[in-house]
Amino acid sequence: MRRSEIDAIPLAGDVSFRERAVEVDKTAMLVIDLQKGEYNAEKRNANPDDSYLWARIEDVVIPNGQRLLAACRGAGVEVIYTVIECLTLDGRDRSLDYKVSGIFAAKNSWEAEVIDELKPGDNEIVLPKTSSSLFNSTNVEYVLRNLGIEYIMVMGIVTDQCVETAVRDGCDRGFLMTLVDDACATHSERRHRESLFGFRGYCRVRSTAQMIEELAAQATSQ
Repeated sequence: MRRSEIDAIPLAGDVSFRERAVEVDKTAMLVIDLQKGEYNAEKRNANPDDSYLWARIEDVVIPNGQRLLAACRGAGVEVIYTVIECLTLDGRDRSLDYKVSGIFAAKNSWEAEVIDELKPGDNEIVLPKTSSSLFNSTNVEYVLRNLGIEYIMVMGIVTDQCVETAVRDGCDRGFLMTLVDDACATHSERRHRESLFGFRGYCRVRSTAQMIEELAAQATSQ
C-alpha cells in the first residue's frame, strides 16, 4: 500500500479497499493455535462430542493448510505461528480468562508444539501467547512492523475465539486482513458461519484455492 492510496480513500469510505489482493513481499501467513495440546489422540478420545471439530481439522484444515503454507513459502510470504504457551512452568503468567477457563501449556512443553503436519520451518517465527488475542499478549505487532508487513492472512483454531480476535485486532491496528475460510475450524459449522458473518466488516474471506491462485498470479506477473 502506498500512502497516496490510503489518503485517496474518500471520507464516506471505500469498502473495496479491503478486497485488495495481497502483495507477497508485504504479507504474512498467521497460523493460530494448531498445536499438539489442542489436537491429539488423547484429547479427541476424551471429547467425542467435539467430533465435528476433530474431523474438520483432520479432513479440511490440515490438508488445506499444507497446500497454503507450501504456496506461501514458494511465494516468499512470511509464515508466523502463534501457540498457547506460558512463559513459566506453572502458568502463573496466564491471563485471568485462561486461568478461569483452564487453558494451559507450560513453557517448552510438548503441548505447546505445533502439530507435525503443519510444523514450522527452521527459520520461521513461533510466538507464545497467553490470551485469546496474540496482539494483546505477544509482541507480534512490533515483529510485523519490523518485517514490513501490511497484509495478514489467517488460518487456525478456533474460528470464533482466537482466530476472530486476531482478525479484529489486526484490522484495528491497520493491517489488511484475509481470513482463509477452509483453513479454520471451530466446534460446529453454525459457530464457524456465525463468526464469519460477525466479523465480515474487518476482513475479506477467501478459500485456500483462491489464495493459492492469488499468490501464483503475482509470481507469474513478476
